[in-house]
This record gives sequence, structure tokens and C-alpha cells, in this order.
Amino acid sequence: MSERVPKKLLVVEDSATMRQMIAATLGQVPGVEIAQCASGFEALKAIPRERFDMVLTDINMPDINGLELIGFLKGNPDTRHIPVVILSTEGAQRDQDKGLSLGAAEYIVKPFQPEQLRATVVRHLFSESA
Repeated sequence: MSERVPKKLLVVEDSATMRQMIAATLGQVPGVEIAQCASGFEALKAIPRERFDMVLTDINMPDINGLELIGFLKGNPDTRHIPVVILSTEGAQRDQDKGLSLGAAEYIVKPFQPEQLRATVVRHLFSESA
């Protein structure tokens, strides 16, 4: 059996501490390579240059927020297939509904449970290739 190519996950989060926590949590998932951006603007520059299998984004960020990032990804034929998961402190139902209506696959409220985050990533990255 041939070795699988790692799945590439982009974490978009303006807090360096939170990015490190997410990377440490997801670093335990075999077959996942993690890239990081500190803003939606950085993500918009990175996405056309690399192939990402999934995007995990915060909402509240400087420059381009997570909702705007989702709108861009889902409005572009080259990226609309990429699953996007929101990871945000904004836990109100209206915020969740807005993110999901824009095309997010899931919405996780911070503080997150590491097991929930890992399970969500595995579900979206490996469900088609299982």
C-alpha cells in the first residue's frame, strides 16, 4: 500500500498563543501538516500559492475577518470545495448561523475541547479518503 500524502490544514488565527495551542492539539493527528497565518489577509495571500485541504479560522481578526475569508473561499471556484471550520469566542446562535450560512462546515466555540477539535479535523480531512 502506498504512503498517503499528508493533508494540509491552514490555521488562521491572530493570537499567537491560540495558534500554538491549536497546532499542538492538531500536531497529534497523523497525516496532517499544519500551516499558520496571523490574519485573513495573510491567508488570502497564502491560499493561491499552496494547496490546502482544510481551513480553520477565527472570526475576529484585524484586516480581513474570518467571515470575509469564508466568503472569498466559497465564492471562488478554485477554493469553494475546501472545508472551512470556524473556531471563535463568538458563541451566540446568530454568529454561528451566519458562519454556517456563508458556507462553513462547522462552528466550534472557544474554549474548545482538544478531542472535539481533533475529531472535527479528522472527519473533514479523511472522510472522503477512508
